[in-house]
Amino acid sequence: MWKISKSFEFNYGHRIATQELNKEFALDQQCKCKHLHGHTASIEVCLQSNELKDGFVTDFYHLNWLKEWINKNIDHKFILDKNDLLVGMLFKDDYMGMKMDKLMVLKDDKMGSVFDVGDNSIGGRGALEKSVPHMCDYIESFYFVDFPPTSECLSKWIYDFVAEKMKPLGVEVGSVTWYESPKSKSVYSGDYHKE
Repeated sequence: MWKISKSFEFNYGHRIATQELNKEFALDQQCKCKHLHGHTASIEVCLQSNELKDGFVTDFYHLNWLKEWINKNIDHKFILDKNDLLVGMLFKDDYMGMKMDKLMVLKDDKMGSVFDVGDNSIGGRGALEKSVPHMCDYIESFYFVDFPPTSECLSKWIYDFVAEKMKPLGVEVGSVTWYESPKSKSVYSGDYHKE
């Protein structure tokens, strides 16, 4: 078995509304992950194969699409569970006389959801930028997922995404490691699914 890995660094914010601490193990009961906060993160993707093709598991360039996806979707964005009660507080019903439900329609892709400001009843992004330019930046700074954005869930999220994308190349994902910081990481490996 050959294994290769490539890492991707970026910055993101999140909050973990579901955090609870065990009094016996935690030094205090402050659930700081419930607060809005950010990380300088790194994702390490490990690919593996029992055979080499032209001397490679696969070329490292075959992961460039992932860097592009990270840059576009989650770098310097706030990853938030769309079921988090905070969503309703962050996005009030109206803003400067504009109905927020007309501005912010969630647009789903295979990984999550973003607000679509390009197709709305007040004239699209151009109209929004003219009336409240900072609002576009605010709206576009969120990436919504359908799970608590813990490093454990995020590592599986990326694992599943990369595994599906790499299938046509016949390359297997061994694991994905999500580093919240240099000292804190989670690793997801799909090995236990194999028979």
